[in-house]
Amino acid sequence: MSDQKRIPQHVAIIMDGNGRWAELRGKERYEGHAAGVEPVRASLRAAARWGVKYLTLYAFSTENWGRPAEEVDSLMELFCKSVVNETPELIRQGVEVRMIGDRSRFSEKVRSYLAMAEEQTAGGRTLTLILALNYSSRSEITHAVQQIAQRVEAGQIAPSEISEETISTALYTAPYPNPDLIVRTSGEQRLSNFLLWQASYAELWFPEVLWPDFTEEEFDRAMEEYARRDRRFGLVK
Repeated sequence: MSDQKRIPQHVAIIMDGNGRWAELRGKERYEGHAAGVEPVRASLRAAARWGVKYLTLYAFSTENWGRPAEEVDSLMELFCKSVVNETPELIRQGVEVRMIGDRSRFSEKVRSYLAMAEEQTAGGRTLTLILALNYSSRSEITHAVQQIAQRVEAGQIAPSEISEETISTALYTAPYPNPDLIVRTSGEQRLSNFLLWQASYAELWFPEVLWPDFTEEEFDRAMEEYARRDRRFGLVK
């Protein structure tokens, strides 16, 4: 595909279906999450091959804390193990790891592993992998509004000066472009509190495949679907 405008700069994925994948196979839910690691690797390979510069993965929402404690503990352990195992390969591939979300609720162990991954991959220039961890779009927007309100109270900005850009720069995602394409696996057709502000003009695609079965070929289908879309951003050609 020669037309670079047909290649999204930023792809975001809601990795849905791990639990259902496990249940369909008579496995524990943890096994579904473990099986979801390979699709992350596949997505990184495919994104780099297509020339995508930012890949955001919705890995753990604030609502996920409401799941059984055993499942949450397993997820945290899997995250730490994955960080240790995958970081050398991410460095080799030139992938920079960054996180959006509130990391304060994570244990010291999880926070240290995350900081290690961010520090060791800081030189990556091929692709930025953004992990949405303990992330909630409503919480993100609330936090941004609080920051702006503090600036108003301090006399740094007048209410009339608050613009869309003011809000955008107060969000966790301020350093990154808005997503061009958002993919949610498993066939569910909702954003589930993910990048609500940033998704204003994103293209959405909802494949039926469960996340553990998401392959490089599935990523390619998403890219081909994106290329067929006519993005007008509310304008007329």
